[in-house]
Amino acid sequence: MALIRGLQDTLNAKVSAFEQTPLKEPLFLNSVPKGGTHLIRNILRMFVPVAQHHDRDFVQIPNLHQHVDAFNPHDPKLSCGHLLFSDQSVAITRTARHILLVRDPYDWVLARARFFVSQEFDQPNIQHLKSGIFSAEALLNMMIFGIHQKSPALIDIFTHNAAAWLGTGVTLVRYEDIVEALGDLESRRSEEFFQNLLDACGVTRPDDWRERVRIGSDRKQSRTARENLSIPDGVTFPTELPDMQKRLVEVHAPGLRALLGYA
Repeated sequence: MALIRGLQDTLNAKVSAFEQTPLKEPLFLNSVPKGGTHLIRNILRMFVPVAQHHDRDFVQIPNLHQHVDAFNPHDPKLSCGHLLFSDQSVAITRTARHILLVRDPYDWVLARARFFVSQEFDQPNIQHLKSGIFSAEALLNMMIFGIHQKSPALIDIFTHNAAAWLGTGVTLVRYEDIVEALGDLESRRSEEFFQNLLDACGVTRPDDWRERVRIGSDRKQSRTARENLSIPDGVTFPTELPDMQKRLVEVHAPGLRALLGYA
C-alpha cells in the first residue's frame, strides 16, 4: 500500500473566513491519480462549509465501503477520490453530482514519474526507482507501460478511472482548462469556466468567487505540487514529454487523447 507524505493542510481556516452556503446534494470529485486532484479539491473546498467536507481519506475501491456516508443525499458532503468504474462504485455514487478530472496523458506521464521518485511517495516494492540508476526515459516508459506486478500501466488507469465513466452522467473537467482559467481570472473566459464548474457542482457562485479561487489554487496548499516534491539528486525530467514517449503513448493507448479532448 502506498503512503503519501507532504505538507500539513491548513486550508480549513481560510474556508471558514468566508460565508458558506451548504451543499444540497452530495458532491464527488473523482479523478485520475496525478490528474490535479489537490488543485480542484482545494478550489472547491473554498465554496463548501468545512462541516460538509468528507476528508477522512480519498475514496477508492478498497475503502469504498468505509465511505458510503459521503454519498448520503440526506446529509450532503464534498468528497474526493480516485474511484474505479464498477457496479459497486456506480451504485454508491449515483446520488452525487460527479465531477471527473482528467489530465493530458502526455503531461500525466511526467507528473507521475516525478511523484514516484519523490520523497513524498512511499511504496516499498518500488523504492529503488529513487536510487538514481534509472534514466529519465526508462522511468517515463515505466509510467506508460507499468511495472510488472508492481504498478499499473497508463491504459489501465485511464480506462478504469476515466474512460469507463464517460457517458454515465459525470461532468468531465480537464486539468489544463483549470490551469488556463487560473492564468487570467479577470477574463470573461475564466468567469465562464468557473461558472460552469460551480453549476455542475450545484454551488451558487458568490460575488467573491475570484478571491476564493485564488486562495484555493495556491500551490503552497498542495502537498503534491511539483515545487513541493523532494526529488533525489541526480534525477531530472524534461519539461515536456520526449517525442519517442509521445509516440509510445499513442501506440499504447490509441485514441485516448482524442477521447478526452486533447487531440
